[in-house]
Amino acid sequence: MKFADIPGLSDVKKLLIDAVKANHTAHAQLFVGAEGALNLPLALAYATYLHCENKGDDSCGTCAACSKNAKFIHPDTHFVFPLSNVKNDKDEDRFKAEILKNWRAFLLEQPYGTLDDWTNYYGGEDKLALISREESREIIKTLSLKPFESPHKVMIIWQPELMHSAAANGILKILEEPPPKTYFILVTNAADRLLSTIISRTQIVTVPLLHDEEVQAQLIEKNKVDARKAEKIAQLSEGNLNQAIKLIDSEEDDNTQRFIEWMRACFKKSYGTLVTMADEYHSLDKLNQRNLISYSINMMRESLLNFSGAKDMNRTRGDELKFVQDFSKVLTLDKVEKSFKLLNDAIYHLERNGSAKMIFLDLSLKLSKTLNP
Repeated sequence: MKFADIPGLSDVKKLLIDAVKANHTAHAQLFVGAEGALNLPLALAYATYLHCENKGDDSCGTCAACSKNAKFIHPDTHFVFPLSNVKNDKDEDRFKAEILKNWRAFLLEQPYGTLDDWTNYYGGEDKLALISREESREIIKTLSLKPFESPHKVMIIWQPELMHSAAANGILKILEEPPPKTYFILVTNAADRLLSTIISRTQIVTVPLLHDEEVQAQLIEKNKVDARKAEKIAQLSEGNLNQAIKLIDSEEDDNTQRFIEWMRACFKKSYGTLVTMADEYHSLDKLNQRNLISYSINMMRESLLNFSGAKDMNRTRGDELKFVQDFSKVLTLDKVEKSFKLLNDAIYHLERNGSAKMIFLDLSLKLSKTLNP
């Protein structure tokens, strides 16, 4: 993967490239981004750039090192990643080879994938994924060897916040004083859960979410989505390219009409209608359930902008805009704040496999009380 393969993030890319050119590359860097940020693809492109034999303003993409990095098989790029409940083969070496093969295939097929995507990919079930305590010994053992082909060795640790405490403490010394020409790239979506001793030993690189225009352009150019649909998906995904790609193939639904009817039922306290809606919501797949809640959060935001006097920032058009203008008349800042929290809590419980029907009905009743006390 090259930097050019990643949309947006021009400032971050330039920062990394300039550091390599000036020979000021930090030996340990922490790529920090919210869920959906492209910090893992950026780390992969960075590793490719470090190994590239003919680097310029990007990796050349054609040398032997680039060819191997494109398949994630370069012998001097090493990966550490979380695993959950898997049936370990009695032959440990065979098991490691198989899981690494799965990891490489995952990166090729889902380069913007999340931890849940990875767990589902290798069959880890719904168990908590962790980086085991044994990994720290493996890291030290791996990095004690000389590079095979490149002048550099790169160790990418994905989701270091999921490291067992013994593993996290076990890498502190090598993280602070690695062998020459060895680079750590830690990729996290939850820096607040990392040990302060790890954060203090790394240079932080902040990776922002993409702008709507960047997501939209990517969908049109790479995924052949028509412009109107791409614009809607970009707004809904809020800079999360992985989520945007998933929404391409989600079943067509009219979230605008569904949201309007839902809010009207909540405001009128039409409890029978809300029960019926909960049954309909439960019949949707998980992606479309989250889609509706995410859309509702966006519409709350649009309504907030409308009644607070920031109408120029509104992104709604047509029927959406008309409803936002009417809906904002019955809203207050307090109501919007409470609604935001309720909607975000609903997404949290959905992602933890709670009953969609119960989550939606509970959310509806609480929204009804909030919107019309």
